[in-house]
Amino acid sequence: MREYSTPINIEIPTTGNLTDDIVTNATDYPDVVSFSRRVDGAWTDVTAAQFLGQVRAVAKGLVAAGIGEGDRVALISKTRYEWTLLDYAIWCAGAVTVPVYETSSAEQVEWILSDSGATAVVAETAAHAARVAEMRGSLPDLRHVWQLDEGAVDELVALGASVSDDDVERRRTALTPDSLATLIYTSGTTGRPKGCMLTHGNFMFELGVAVEELHQLFDDEDSATLLFLPLAHVFARIIQIGAIKARCRLGHSADVKNLVADLGSFQPTFILAVPRVFEKVFNSASQNAAADGKGRIFDHAADTAIAYSKALDGRRVGLLLRARHALFDKLVYGRLRTALGGHCAYAISGGAPLGERLGHFYRGIGLVVIEGYGLTETTAALTANLPETSKIGTVGRPLPGTGVRIAEDGELLVKGGQVFTGYWHNPEATAEALSPDGWFHTGDLGEIDDEGFVRITGRKKEIIVTAGGKNVAPTVLEDRLRAHPLVSQCMVVGDGQPYIAALVTIDPESFPQWAEQHHKTGAIADLTEDPDLIAEVERAVEEANKAVSQAESIRKFTILPVDWTEEGGQLTPSLKLKRNVVSREFRADVEALYSR
Repeated sequence: MREYSTPINIEIPTTGNLTDDIVTNATDYPDVVSFSRRVDGAWTDVTAAQFLGQVRAVAKGLVAAGIGEGDRVALISKTRYEWTLLDYAIWCAGAVTVPVYETSSAEQVEWILSDSGATAVVAETAAHAARVAEMRGSLPDLRHVWQLDEGAVDELVALGASVSDDDVERRRTALTPDSLATLIYTSGTTGRPKGCMLTHGNFMFELGVAVEELHQLFDDEDSATLLFLPLAHVFARIIQIGAIKARCRLGHSADVKNLVADLGSFQPTFILAVPRVFEKVFNSASQNAAADGKGRIFDHAADTAIAYSKALDGRRVGLLLRARHALFDKLVYGRLRTALGGHCAYAISGGAPLGERLGHFYRGIGLVVIEGYGLTETTAALTANLPETSKIGTVGRPLPGTGVRIAEDGELLVKGGQVFTGYWHNPEATAEALSPDGWFHTGDLGEIDDEGFVRITGRKKEIIVTAGGKNVAPTVLEDRLRAHPLVSQCMVVGDGQPYIAALVTIDPESFPQWAEQHHKTGAIADLTEDPDLIAEVERAVEEANKAVSQAESIRKFTILPVDWTEEGGQLTPSLKLKRNVVSREFRADVEALYSR
């Protein structure tokens, strides 16, 4: 059993709660710009003092509405300024925030509201409010539904006009590190979502060490980040709270169609994204270059960036490589950095493995990608590659105060102050996940090297065992396959079968350009048997197979006529594959891979 821990290097508060940050900011730094928010198409500054005033006013409305201390209040909304405002107002009222993905189905919403016993819901749109109204009869605890697009914030402010500052302050200061801050329901690749109980202390521990360790992101007085991932996910949520704690200017962008324009006008110094976003940026740049007849130049530029990054690890960058890198910095890399706003030096990647190739590429163009590892149950990051101590291809070392251990069966176990207290109303699941001595069973398989760097090798429950007894971790192959511009999603199969195979879907955004270049007519569904398309995917499969042994390699694949999406039910909101859903819906396609 291999184990590694990093000693705590700061003092974690034993009193107080997350709302102390906004009070401190407003008292000591009242004129510092905490937010830039979109108002009539332009960014408008919100100072620390203004934000605290708005939070208190909304909190008064919640108190006046009868929201009690410890009550659960659900938020169903895209990422926007009001999400953050309400999050802190709910805490100042002594209540608990229950985030709900705005894309959740009616059945998922009903389960979360029912299981959490939510007494109020703040919904973004009329469609969200209507979804809640349909199930109102099965939610006896629900007393209020407010709608953001119909003036929910102003309504709450007006409602709380008679509530005093002292009433809110009493509730706010009654919260301790042990108080429940939020119930985040895991999106769940199988079964019903479970409510993860995260305390104010969990967040205080996580951010106490993370902000200190990632000081390069937060120390600059001009530091700023633009949130575009869902705040219902713990990944974006922890950055929200961390930015406020560190007095880093924060913005919100919910519409990915306007993301490039928003990045350009907001000009963040760091961003956070899931690997699929980094893949899309790379693939789009590659395809655009090919369409302009500059595909070979981009390919050489990408290879140079990767080689340059790898050379940095050895601290030896040759003169020729340095010269090529400088040339491509003017021709290619600078344009990519401009697309991120022109001031972005760091990016945080999480939610899934980024892969060594993309990690080296982005560092090679001048964007340091900080890849970490964590789960909802661990209040986001447990480990991280820090700017000064990084090993691309791993998820870094444990953060201070955190221990990692590899169990006899290869499962990664973790321990630290950021580990949740358990699952809401689910003692059986809690007992299964948390050992009596505080180690949390992540369900992921991993390795720890001699320097303490952690590498995630797969999911314990997703291991495929072939008919020949070979254990295969599908994620290694799937991550490599998805790196190809034409591949959207894929699922490796072969449990109990004589060889490994794969289902592959085509990226609907990349396909039109490929079809035009290859003089193809028709939709994806018309070309699943097209020799050129098959050959393109075959090259992606061959590249993926380089990462595994012959016994683990993909021998056959089939191209599906439809893509897998969150709306279709095959992906979770954090874009993880629901293997049980795909296996059920495409059972005939899997069987065909072994009957042909």
